[in-house]
Amino acid sequence: MNITLQVNGVPRTVDADPRTSLLDLLRERLGLIGAKKGCDHGQCGACTVLIDGRRANACLALAVAVDGREITTVEGLASGGELHPLQAAFIEHDAFQCGYCTPGQLCSAAGMLGEPGPSAVTADLATDPALTPEEIRERMSGNLCRCGAYVNIVSAIREVTS
Repeated sequence: MNITLQVNGVPRTVDADPRTSLLDLLRERLGLIGAKKGCDHGQCGACTVLIDGRRANACLALAVAVDGREITTVEGLASGGELHPLQAAFIEHDAFQCGYCTPGQLCSAAGMLGEPGPSAVTADLATDPALTPEEIRERMSGNLCRCGAYVNIVSAIREVTS
């Protein structure tokens, strides 16, 4: 099937098998290897991208299901040679070790910043809570880091939100 995607601001038309995941399309057909194949079951978050600005596990999304949508990968976060504020904060706070999860962490954090409303740890569900370390940890809980850089990841995200 022919599908058309807006990938990192660039329109792309690709002939894709209906069974192809968005992750495989991005990595194997479009050469965008930032999103990683970790578990391939939607459990680790290494493949997180933004679909129309919302976080999604690319390993679980079929490419044909996102026809006509806007996809942002870690390669598309920077703009005009300038790092995204989250990318700069991750560097400043040493928020990565091996780096395998970092693209997913960055995309998830970028999507999280645009998601208003309470989470499972919000005390008052009628308010839009401040992004405290507890809120950030809860909202980022779908992205795993085998190296354990969580403290620095939370610090980096806090810097961008304050």
